Amino acid sequence: MAEFPAFPATGDLVGKVALVTGASRGIGRAIALRLSQAGASVVVNYTSNAARADEVVAAITAGGGQATAIQADVSRLADVARLFQQAEDFFGGLDIVVNNAGTYLAKPLADVTEVEFDELFNLDVKGTFFALQEAARRVRDGGRIINISSGQTAVPNPNQSVYAGGKAAVEQFGLALAKELGGRQITVNNVLPGITETEALAIPEELKQQLLANTPLGRLGQPDDIAEVVGFLASPAGRWLTGQNVRAAGGLM
Repeated sequence: MAEFPAFPATGDLVGKVALVTGASRGIGRAIALRLSQAGASVVVNYTSNAARADEVVAAITAGGGQATAIQADVSRLADVARLFQQAEDFFGGLDIVVNNAGTYLAKPLADVTEVEFDELFNLDVKGTFFALQEAARRVRDGGRIINISSGQTAVPNPNQSVYAGGKAAVEQFGLALAKELGGRQITVNNVLPGITETEALAIPEELKQQLLANTPLGRLGQPDDIAEVVGFLASPAGRWLTGQNVRAAGGLM
């Protein structure tokens, strides 16, 4: 997997400003790079790894784009408000918000602790909800809001109850918000990735081979596969899609 995928420059988003949460690695990083290649100025949000976020900013600026990194833990409401305010202050406004930041838990429902439940819901659900609230208030008319959900909401698996439940809540936030913001020509959509190969992915080889056998396209997803879907939804070509759950899993679901 390439360190930084090379997306074709399109220019579709020249003059637009995008904020991507959790953008220092994995799918979030690929999304930030994809939006930059389309011409958007990008706010690279990160929680703790400033060096990784700076690498993304450096890659964007090396390609002629504009980007800045802003630290914020989106599970904290004060950080969410500060993130959006600093993004506006730096670039003068917001047109695209991609809610990608989240955490993951694989554990039988009967064994999930209160601490684990709260940690996941504080970030995946509460954090995304209040990021959506800020986006609803701040994104300029004609803008785009995109939530990164999970294929687990479409095809539930064992040991995914808390994670899938949190992502299902996020999807409902997005579907309702799409109807609230339609009058301003702001689209809101959810992207549901299938199994995607990132550095955080840790699955047994046996399961990996099973997934490959059941995927019509014959491979696991890559971060840039998801980034391309987000890029389409963020572009003028995606103007007629809103209030949708877009499954991006190579036909696995």
